[in-house]
Amino acid sequence: MPAHDTVFNRPFAAFLFDMDGTVLNSIAAAERIWSAWAVRHGVDVETFLPTIHGARAIDTINRLNLPGVDAEAQAAFITTAEIADVEGIVEIPGAAAFLKCLPADRWAMVTSAPRDLALRRMAAAGITEPAVMITAEDVKAGKPDPAGYLLAAKRLGVEPRDCLIFEDAAVGIQAAEAADATLMIITTTHQHPLQTAHATLASYAAVQVKVDSDGKLHLQKN
Repeated sequence: MPAHDTVFNRPFAAFLFDMDGTVLNSIAAAERIWSAWAVRHGVDVETFLPTIHGARAIDTINRLNLPGVDAEAQAAFITTAEIADVEGIVEIPGAAAFLKCLPADRWAMVTSAPRDLALRRMAAAGITEPAVMITAEDVKAGKPDPAGYLLAAKRLGVEPRDCLIFEDAAVGIQAAEAADATLMIITTTHQHPLQTAHATLASYAAVQVKVDSDGKLHLQKN
């Protein structure tokens, strides 16, 4: 059975969502800030920008292995700049309404952003703050490590394999796969067609959720 059909033919204990690129689009703001940072540090902007999405700032900076750079201090600088700049941040089509329809104890946000930045961006996009939110501060290892998704499932009292994870970025997809969960890939912000074996979705307006008598979530096409 194709992955897309599998997602619509089984119940899930909970839905877990990445944030940037999955429920809101912050690409313009993020790339403005990271581009300026890269120029100051002599990093080639064109090749660097594709690597920032979905990962914690500290992990992005550490990967560069720049001499004399304090990664923690620079990550804090980036976070402060991103909190100050939310211009152009919008919800992924239909995301806010979709999330409001979910039972509060059946979904969580798992983001590589620090908590203050996540809350700022969600507010800018009109996204409801979830009861369970895992942020950069909550895990020792960021995506592609599955720690964030495993912790979210634990806090919701469910097994990761019984969850549907909504993701968009490569490192997040790898984290979800490592958590042994089912995946729905949000393609709204992808500039090129995505080659993936997982189910894909361009707009939350195309789906709805039914909650059965056991409290399980069933994703349905509109």
